[in-house]
Amino acid sequence: MLNNIIKFSFATVGCITGITLTRTFFIYQLPGISPEIKTLVYIVVAIALAFIFYTTSNKLIEIVMEMLDKLEASIQKLTLYELIVGSIGLIVGLIIANLVTIPVKDIDIIGTPVSIVINILFSCLGIAIAAGKKNENIFESIRGRAADGAGAAKGRSDPKILDTSVIIDGRIIDICRSGFIEGELIVPSFVLDELRHIADSQDPLKRNRGRRGLDVLNMMQKELQFPMRIEDSEVNSDAEVDNALLNMAKKLGGKVMTVDFNLNKVANFQGVEVLNINELANAMKPIALPGEEMVVQVIRDGKENGQGVGYLDDGTMIVIDGGRKHIGEKLNVTVTSILQTAAGRMIFAKPKYFAEREV
Repeated sequence: MLNNIIKFSFATVGCITGITLTRTFFIYQLPGISPEIKTLVYIVVAIALAFIFYTTSNKLIEIVMEMLDKLEASIQKLTLYELIVGSIGLIVGLIIANLVTIPVKDIDIIGTPVSIVINILFSCLGIAIAAGKKNENIFESIRGRAADGAGAAKGRSDPKILDTSVIIDGRIIDICRSGFIEGELIVPSFVLDELRHIADSQDPLKRNRGRRGLDVLNMMQKELQFPMRIEDSEVNSDAEVDNALLNMAKKLGGKVMTVDFNLNKVANFQGVEVLNINELANAMKPIALPGEEMVVQVIRDGKENGQGVGYLDDGTMIVIDGGRKHIGEKLNVTVTSILQTAAGRMIFAKPKYFAEREV
């Protein structure tokens, strides 16, 4: 019943549209035509458009409903800030369009259609420009221009883009909790998809790593309440995630946070700034000077004959000359030298009684 009512409503609209178009055509093109022919043309055009509207009503309804569903889904994905910025862009576009169409809308026949097209074009242009600026906070931009010194620098903090490795690593939580990171954290949608695929893996190790990464994101968002968002970005099936990550960093003017050594090298080559948590951890390790004494538990033997190996609390390896016979014991050692490698810092030492004997 409802379907028939909608069809007849469309047919009525088609009929009225046909009469209106025919009347306009007669007024401007054929003003002297006889009434009999006018009536016949009115009837033919009205019936034809009513039949077209009636037969295509279902398809038109499906198209309109599909467009409304897509529009609703797009609006649901938008944050309140993005919705406000888009609305402002739409309003500005309509204002400019109405100013432009003032001399155009009074033109006979084409004035109204041209005005409608201009309004649509400027509305879309306003929304597109506003959407391109959605990553810029209006209030922060105003505050950054008005403030000077530290306040202005804070307003211009670069966004930090997280890759999969740094999320799974988990140390980002402690760094955020300490307050050493400023600005917004961005999680690309393709990184989130990669974490989900890892969490769904058949390999138990990969599955646990993926679930750990998802837990880290939930903890940062809910418990720490750190400013972060998901940036929608599509990646082609033949494209690499690392390349997409670097392209996003260039586009947003942000920095990549990672623990991936190879990604770090590629990013430096492409001129993208990187924050490597492993480098931060190495920089924060306590400095041991030659001649300094410390207590170390010898855990295993070293590569060379007679060497023993121990570790500090931060994971720094200590190679002890002559420490092999003290495996399993706590030993007073004296630092002899320090070696800085790409993997971290290594400390070479010898038992304290060796050093005292040499003296």
